[in-house]
Amino acid sequence: MEQLVREAARLGIAITEAQAQQYARYQALLLAWNAHVNLTAIREPALMQTKHFLDSLTCVTVMGKLDGMTLLDVGTGAGFPGLPLKILFPELRVTLVESVVKKTRFLQAVVAELGLTQVQVVAERAESLGQQPAYREQYDWVVARAVAELRVLLEYLLPFCRVGGHVLAQKGEGVFAETAVADHALHILGGGRPQVHEVVLAGDVGPRYLVVVPKIAPTPAQYPRRPGMPAKRPLS
Repeated sequence: MEQLVREAARLGIAITEAQAQQYARYQALLLAWNAHVNLTAIREPALMQTKHFLDSLTCVTVMGKLDGMTLLDVGTGAGFPGLPLKILFPELRVTLVESVVKKTRFLQAVVAELGLTQVQVVAERAESLGQQPAYREQYDWVVARAVAELRVLLEYLLPFCRVGGHVLAQKGEGVFAETAVADHALHILGGGRPQVHEVVLAGDVGPRYLVVVPKIAPTPAQYPRRPGMPAKRPLS
């Protein structure tokens, strides 16, 4: 994990030796499980450190310290960015949402192996979970990485976010075209003006952007719509 520690330090993020060992165990589990469960197309350890772990930690450059806060990660897949953030901030309370049960079993294995506390793994669609009072408008930060086009993603994420909290979407190229057509969705769902931050990772990994949206008003009760509708008919 020397590469991860070095590149994180370049971003102003300090990783302790104990945390580096946790990231290493996480990576070992990812490599082992990936042989029989399709968790990631990236199978080279060095690329995993950059494209999964470091990419997740770039969120800290706009989020700041997260200990004591609540975070929900939608469509987390193999746990990115939620679990790397949890390792860095042990007192962060994390909910990982993933609809594919095989992936949630992997997440539970990582949580158990690393001895992580205050982590909940939920096998559910975001559209259904966002209508449940136990999860609706409960979180300081609601995050997602490469899940959907921004208008669709906002309908997934903003219902979980408390007023005064923030949504963070990790995006690649095309982010400005997506934000340009998101005004109506933001207005309907209670989101404020988005801020787009570019992050630069080591190596040729393509453009990376963090889209941060403040939650300024409650999301109307009819959102999110039933499963499949946000993607089928994006708010526009």
